This record gives sequence, C-alpha cells and structure tokens, in this order.
Amino acid sequence: LLMHRNGQWEWTRAPGVSPSPRYQHAAVFVGARLHVTGGVLRGGRGVEGEAAIAVLDTAAGVWLDRNGLVTSSRTSKGHTEHDPSLELMRRCRHAAASVGVRIYIYGGLRGDVLLDDFLIAENSPLQSDINSPILTSERASTVTSPRTNHSNLSSYNSTPTLDGKPETPPSGGMSMDKNSMEKLAEASAAEAEAASAVWQAVQAASAAPAEETSVSDDNSQVAETNSEGSDTEADVRLHPRAVVVAKEVVGNLGGMVRQLSLDQFENESRRMIPLHNDLSYPTKRFTRQKSPQGLHKKIISVLLRPRNWKAPANRRFFLDSYEVGELCYAAEQIFMHEPTVLQLKAPVKVFGDLHGQFGDLMRLFDEYGFPSTAGDITYIDYLFLGDYVDRGQHSLETITLLLALKIEYPENVHLIRGNHEAADINALFGFRLECIERMGENDGIWAWTRFNQLFNYLPLAALIEKKIICMHGGIGRSIHSVEQIEKLDRPITMDAGSIILMDLLWSDPTENDSVEGLRPNARGPGLVTFGPDRVTDFCKKNKLQLIIRAHECVMDGFERFAQGQLITLFSATNYCGTANNAGAILVVGRGLVVVPKLIHPLPPPLQSPETSPERTNSY
Repeated sequence: LLMHRNGQWEWTRAPGVSPSPRYQHAAVFVGARLHVTGGVLRGGRGVEGEAAIAVLDTAAGVWLDRNGLVTSSRTSKGHTEHDPSLELMRRCRHAAASVGVRIYIYGGLRGDVLLDDFLIAENSPLQSDINSPILTSERASTVTSPRTNHSNLSSYNSTPTLDGKPETPPSGGMSMDKNSMEKLAEASAAEAEAASAVWQAVQAASAAPAEETSVSDDNSQVAETNSEGSDTEADVRLHPRAVVVAKEVVGNLGGMVRQLSLDQFENESRRMIPLHNDLSYPTKRFTRQKSPQGLHKKIISVLLRPRNWKAPANRRFFLDSYEVGELCYAAEQIFMHEPTVLQLKAPVKVFGDLHGQFGDLMRLFDEYGFPSTAGDITYIDYLFLGDYVDRGQHSLETITLLLALKIEYPENVHLIRGNHEAADINALFGFRLECIERMGENDGIWAWTRFNQLFNYLPLAALIEKKIICMHGGIGRSIHSVEQIEKLDRPITMDAGSIILMDLLWSDPTENDSVEGLRPNARGPGLVTFGPDRVTDFCKKNKLQLIIRAHECVMDGFERFAQGQLITLFSATNYCGTANNAGAILVVGRGLVVVPKLIHPLPPPLQSPETSPERTNSY
C-alpha cells in the first residue's frame, strides 16, 4: 500500500519475485522488514525448509534469502534435517507479534498436532545485511525451543518472554504429521481399489454398446436436438466475495463472520478421495408399514440442535431397527414419486459431501441458517449432493436427520445420491461398521441393509431454474445431455446402472483448466477425468450456465474449474482427520448469484467423548 505525494493511497504489487504461494501463515513487521512465517501450500502440505520463512525488505525492495535474493519456493528436506530451527517453523495458524527487534511466535498446527511452544527470534539490526534475514541466518537470529539441542535450550531459558519470565518446555510432537499423510495415502489407495471393483461389476453386468464406453467416440453421442445452445444469457454469476465464519464460537454468540474476495482463495489441488468393494449384501425385502406420524418429528427434535449439539458420550444410537425401517419407508415413498432429475427454483442452499461429520452439518446450520420454521425453510430450499455416510463418526445421525427433514419438508429439502450411497462402498468405509457398533450386530446389519435399499431410490441430479445442474460426480465420458440422466430408472444399483451412472457418481474434472479432453482417473481403471472443453460443450448443448458437483475434497471448501463453469463443493472440514480443509456451502439467490459460505476446521479437542477412557474401555 503506497501513498502518493498528493496523499492518495494505492495498492500495488510488491517488488521482486514473491515466495511460494501459501495461506494460513503469519506475517509481522520489524522496522522495514516484513517477516512471513509458516503456512501451507497447495493440497494442504505444510511449507518446509528454507521456504518456511520469507522476508521482504521494503526499504531495499527485495525478498531476502540465505542463499540469494529470492526466497526459495521449494522445500529442502536435506537441509531441514540439519537445521532444527527450520523444522520448528513448519506450522500454520500460529500467532506472531513483534516487539522492538524481537519476533514472538506461539502455537499453531503441524499436521493435526496442536502446538503450544513459544518461539523467540531477533531481527538483524543492519538493514544492509541482505544475505542474513531474520529466522534464516545464524548470524542474524536465534530460534529457541526446548526441542532443539542443549545450547539452544540454555539460550531459550535466558531469553525473556513477553511477561518477562522463562517459558516452560511445551509438550507435543511432530510424528503425527507423517502418520496423517500415510492415512491419506491409504484412503486414496482403498478408494482406487473400490472404484476398480465397482467398474468391473458394471462391465460384467452391463451390455453397453462399444461406442458408449469408448473414450474416442464421446463427442458423437450428443443428440442433435441440443445442438443450439450458444445463446444462453449470462444470468448465473459467482459472487466476488465469499462469506467466512471464524474458526471458534465465543460464548453464546455465533462465529464472527467476514467476507473475503475470491481472489484471496488459492486454487487448491483436491485429490483426497476414498472407496471400496463388496457387492454381496442382503437383498431381503422388509414388510412395509405406514410410518408413525411422530417419528420424523422425534428425530428432528433430538438431532436438529445447531447451537447445542454435542457428540454423545454413549455411542448407542437412539433409534432401534424398527424405527429405522419406518423412517426409510416414509422417505422412500417420497423419493419414489420424485423425478430422477429434480426441477428446483431459486433460492437454494447447496451442500457438498458430509461423510458422517454431523458436527460440521450443525455448524453450517448454526452459522448460515437451518431448515426449520424457526430458521429459513420458509424462503429457501436445501439441496444435498450425496455422500452422507462413511468416514465420519456420525453417519447415522447425518442420514437420519436428513431423511426426517425430507419427510417434514418434502417440497423444500432435496437429496440426491452420491457414490457412497451404495452397499458395496459403505460396507467398507465405515457405515456398516457404525451400524453394527451402535445398534448391535443383528439390528445393525438390518438397518444398514434397509438404508441401502432406500439409497437406490434417491434422485441422481437436480436442475436449478434450468440453468444450473447439480450432481455428485460429473459428466465423465458418456453424459452429453440431461435427458440421458432422466432416462435412468430407479430403483437402481451401481452394477445395473451402466457407464452413465458410473460417470455421474464417480468422474472428476481434470487437474486444472489446461488439461483438456478425457484422461484416466487415479481412482481406478475404467474411470475418467473430464477437461474444461467437455464442461463448456455440455453446458452449451444443454443451455446450462453452471455445473455444481461434489465428490472431491477441496481445500477452501469450493473450487472453480473451466473458467467458472463448474464448481466443486465439499462441506466436511478436515476430511479424514488429516486434510485440514475448510467446508463450504453455496447459496444460489433468486437472481442466480452464487455466494460461497465457509467454515474452517476446529482445533483438535483435548479430549472428546469418543476418545475418553470410558469410551475406549467400553468397546
């Protein structure tokens, strides 16, 4: 921010080449030097090595670096191993302040480890000493922590803190970060294996013609009736600012809400997906009885508590198998009479993957309104894009509340199917096990089977004002018109749905806008990613202006693709307990202006009811 001679202020780009892109970092001034510490990169990986500290000398107009004038944008693992001070700076969401020539840094996160250490460093008094920036040069600074060697420890004890007293050595460690990365890798591998199994089942059960499954013949599948679509009006617009809620709630007040320009969000990579295989599950039909009038109201009264809900210490689920059956029957009767592609009117709130993270659903309801006459259901609809179960600890609460809300507000609450709403997938990724653990083996398997029978009736996509199409996965290789989706008959299983259902629930966009066409998908053989050219072509031929889809974890909770013609939406925060991502919803207003609204992951709890000794010893 520069001040001209006439007294006017103007924002301008900092001189030189800036350090690696990052977010969730800290920045403080000491004199004319701006010190940037820590943060995370694309994909949620922490900034490491020399890149963890970047210093801009605003007087000289250069970025400082121990090896040169430009701060390195790449990490140096070998150097980090020999310099404990650099490893100490591998953190994000920490606090930083400067007093005089000293910089004080406290806390933050390293992976999923909540840090409580206190670091102190001292800036070089010589502004001309360009090759010795703060925190990166041994001559200019001393980073102190009880985790370093004995000489640093003595320096730490002799350095006054903000209150003039020596700090006690903090507790915690860094080993969880490696474990977190391993967990994500295992989840991705399991997902790829499951996707491969599902694809093989589709191939075995489907007699789809060769041209339908051929990547090279995709573009010839479009009906001629949709060839005229280039004259669509640019009515759908993404609002230039996103609504962001603070990470923590203070007292009885909601989180502090602020707005951020979309330019401040990094275009994060988003590959953190899961899944698996077991196509054999009970197929017995259950005796259908009329649902009791008060069951869904009972569920809503117990679970819809956005401000006050807490994870129960007793994991036993409050519904029995009979009530689960009655709930599923009542919701199923509604889904059976709905079209495969829902036709909705704005305004609509759109939710991405929840994956059993019921606490995040309650936070989103608390901050941005919830479906109740005491909330905002009288003037806005709710649309959920699937993946309600698996991975999280509260899949039962998530799916039962959404079904109860569907029964209570059938014209205002809308659910479509995700790829985890299938028995062969949720048998392996947590939902089946949760049902057994929380309801007993016999009742749990019964309830799990009944839920999966219901899932086969879920609609598969939704159109908002005939200009925005919402789906779980994407258009893949085979989907060229909305009519193809509409022609899918329900109830439908994955193995009977052919390539169209697979693409609809499983496909992803390519890595970025520069990768066009169709490419193999890392999820498994037979699956594809589709480029921005496919998105543009699909929207043009179907007279659409936007695709909203879920299915992938994105760091900011939402991510634009194909120059804004597609948005990926993910509502669960800190996916799999390791991704550290934000969660988001999209609010489509009456004027078709789309506003992202975000929540950030909460800090790890010191102790939760599910990790307490009582909980551990009882199971």
